[in-house]
Amino acid sequence: MSLIDWIFVVVTLALVVGIGVFTQRYIKSVADFLSGGRLARRYLLAVGRAEMGAGVVSFVGMFEAINHSGFSLTWWGWPSQMILLVVAIFGFVIYRYRETRAMTLGQFFEVRYSRNLRLFAGGLGFFAGLMNFGIMPVVGAKAMVYFLGISPDFPFLGIIVPTYIPLMATFLLINLFVATSGGIVTIMVTSCVEGIISQILYLAIIIGLICMFSWSQISGTLGDRPSGQSLLNPIDTFQTPDFNFWMILMALVWKIYGTMAWQNQSAYNSAPLTAHESVMGGLLGSWRYMGQAAVITLLAVCAMTYLHDPTYSVQASEVHTELAKISNPQTKEQMELPIAVTHMLPVGLRGALCAVLLLGIFGADSSHLHSWGSLFIQDVVMPLRRTAFSPEQHLRLLRWAIAGVALFVFVFGLFFPLVDYIIMWWSVTMGIYISGAGSAIIGGLYWKKATTAGAWTAFVTGFVLSMAGIGSQLLFGKAFPLNGVHIAFFSMVISIVAFVLVSLLTSREEFNLDRMLHRGIYSRSEDTQDAASKARRFALSSLIGCDENFTFADKQIAWSVFAWTLLFFVITVAGTAWCLVWPWSPDTWSTFWHVNIVTIPVIMVAVTGAWFTWGGIIDMIDLFRRLRKERINPLDDGFVVDHQNRDEIAAPVVTGAAKNKETPPRIGHSS
Repeated sequence: MSLIDWIFVVVTLALVVGIGVFTQRYIKSVADFLSGGRLARRYLLAVGRAEMGAGVVSFVGMFEAINHSGFSLTWWGWPSQMILLVVAIFGFVIYRYRETRAMTLGQFFEVRYSRNLRLFAGGLGFFAGLMNFGIMPVVGAKAMVYFLGISPDFPFLGIIVPTYIPLMATFLLINLFVATSGGIVTIMVTSCVEGIISQILYLAIIIGLICMFSWSQISGTLGDRPSGQSLLNPIDTFQTPDFNFWMILMALVWKIYGTMAWQNQSAYNSAPLTAHESVMGGLLGSWRYMGQAAVITLLAVCAMTYLHDPTYSVQASEVHTELAKISNPQTKEQMELPIAVTHMLPVGLRGALCAVLLLGIFGADSSHLHSWGSLFIQDVVMPLRRTAFSPEQHLRLLRWAIAGVALFVFVFGLFFPLVDYIIMWWSVTMGIYISGAGSAIIGGLYWKKATTAGAWTAFVTGFVLSMAGIGSQLLFGKAFPLNGVHIAFFSMVISIVAFVLVSLLTSREEFNLDRMLHRGIYSRSEDTQDAASKARRFALSSLIGCDENFTFADKQIAWSVFAWTLLFFVITVAGTAWCLVWPWSPDTWSTFWHVNIVTIPVIMVAVTGAWFTWGGIIDMIDLFRRLRKERINPLDDGFVVDHQNRDEIAAPVVTGAAKNKETPPRIGHSS
């Protein structure tokens, strides 16, 4: 690391701390800390969410996948993007969840099912989240040791200390400050600023890599693979273990089933100004992700070229020398491409990459700390109480819980032996919770016959099967035939069957969905913009989910995302059919990937960089303006009474006939 590189790092740290100091003045209530007062608009949401996937561990996880599968995951992932886009456009789960006005998923579970289920689900989600998040700080710190070019260990009081330990502690302390200073307001603003800066640095890194490596070198390296395990031809990959077509297919079903179930983005789910803004944030996020994906992919394939192309044999020997010093085989495999990247990047670009990775750490890890700490208080502690906390007590407990999460993941990272790929570990730990939560969420929002007993059965089934899978992996290691995606998928299928059967057997009375969703006589004056509560008239635009809430510009965004994704869906389907009859040559595949991995991303990064910079700045200004003017409701804290949010019972805001038909129940605790 040169002086220029370290300047990038220092400026990044100063920026994050400065934003934390500035934004904490805007936190006036529990709702502000947890949900940003529900005042966030689309660009702030899109850029902020995207930064959750820009952390070091995300880079390392994708490096692992690309190192084993090349471009095949990209090819088979294009149809998945089309299907997921359709799901997002139609607001599946998102619209109805926003209509419940729940600040956390556990709050929804109490409203829909019972307080005891909220407590169990909250504890289970918290446990799964800690397991899932537990590897992120340690993997990130280990990778940053090499990215920063510092010694992997140092002497301290007569013992040799691995450098990643104090580095992990430092990162966690900074993230703890970000998460506790201003809650989700600080996190969203920090992540948005980080995203704007990262977009500029992405373009610089992409251009630098294009100048350093010729495409013929890259394609030559990727093409040197045995039959059935090609890194260029995705049709010739069915002998590739783990990262293959079947993993993509199972992951697709899993993502649809688990829509909004995983609570590492719980604040982003409840922060939108309206449900429509949440949908638009998801659509815009599709464009925003392109720059990050291009950088990760190019860095990975260039690092693979650096390691295997004879031109760089001398430089690659230094990488292999460093890898030989790592005793843990899983860590050695994880660090192969990160170490190669640090050796191949010149002065300036290394600092730019370090800045991007640090910004990603602060955006991702602070969001996880906030989400899991908040979930513990909101969905584990609060359901045990008969009375709500005062706002001051509530905020203090939230901050202490976040600090507790930071302490846990620090200790977990020191001692847990990771035996699977990062992406696979994320899948199986998410399965602990999502296997049952998906049924409870979808059934609870859309099915009047869903029962509390059915939800309990789904949760317990998913938990037992997932933990059995994790235990088998730890016991048998690589010899165990199922990876994390397999375990999560089969746990999900069995949990769905259990949920449906038990709900049908125990359903005695249909649940009042209209009251939970604030529809009809239960509607609230401020929710009139939510399209999910209105009948949709047929129109061409309705085919992609556009309704009366979509402005002309919104429709253009929706159509552009839809058309772009549809294009690559058609390319994949038609290309696969063509290649099964008339296979493309290696040169054709090389040219195809050069256009789609280099040429198009450079153009898109430049366009979206300017676009999202302007939109993000406008939305940040709008957030602060709304926070200054907002009306504070101290009862809006996530406390539920008799299947209703406390602020709705104490001060109901209803319209029309509901004022005369509904008598608010007495405030108290329901068993």
